[in-house]
Amino acid sequence: MTDYVQRSGPGRVGQVKEITSLANPIIKDIKALTNKKDREESGTFMAEGLKLVIDALELGWTIRTLIYAKAAKGKPLVEQVAARTVAHGGLVLEVSEKVLSSVTRRDNPQMVVGVFEQRWKSLAEIVPGAGETLVALDRVRDPGNLGTIIRTADAAGASAVLLIGDCTDPFSLETVRATMGSVFAVPVVRASAEDFLAWQKRSGAQVVATHLAGAVDYRTVDYRKKPTVLLMGNEQSGLPESLAGAADRTVRIPQQGRADSLNLAIATAVMLFEARRHLLALDGTE
Repeated sequence: MTDYVQRSGPGRVGQVKEITSLANPIIKDIKALTNKKDREESGTFMAEGLKLVIDALELGWTIRTLIYAKAAKGKPLVEQVAARTVAHGGLVLEVSEKVLSSVTRRDNPQMVVGVFEQRWKSLAEIVPGAGETLVALDRVRDPGNLGTIIRTADAAGASAVLLIGDCTDPFSLETVRATMGSVFAVPVVRASAEDFLAWQKRSGAQVVATHLAGAVDYRTVDYRKKPTVLLMGNEQSGLPESLAGAADRTVRIPQQGRADSLNLAIATAVMLFEARRHLLALDGTE
């Protein structure tokens, strides 16, 4: 049997390639997307799971390749996604579970994987309006933290996540997994600290930074006056003085127990839901 064959016919999506070999060059290229360098060079990334692929397509993301396991063949939603992929000029691959496991590096992989084009916003495109909240992260390094923050930002209704300095890749397989699909819904921006500070001055937003030296309780800040940027520091070293000193308010989350700090994703969630509390009341009251 050849590595792949092209097939079509009644009830089948056209332009489907069946791949059985781990040595197939197409599979090798997709597996390479686990490396940041290859993601950057190709401008693409992987997302696992049928729901994530459907969400991405619904939100207008460009799919390059759809990979599904033989066991998923014939399932209506998979066939629909495959048809949409072909309609948008993408490639559809039907593979064995062994091949799929090699792609995702999981023993029990999701039955569907999509390869999408990366999408970045520039700082110039971010113009905060009334009632908007953004999250700015300085040198976040942990993929799980970043993915959880993007997911939380989506849940809280934040407008964007700004990545300052040398941050982990939001399009790594680990980060995308942790976002649970929110990477497709929340705009992501990358910028240097200098560019962020210049943007801050012209943005019209108030920057509220968390800092261990902050003397203000985060709950006492008025988050209603202006659009708000929540500025969060690196997991180990926190915010540098150059960023903390430029913030409009420097706050702290009070703690009572023995732990000397919160996980970055947890601290960001606490800040986000407080900053947007007046907009999130279930009954419409504040």
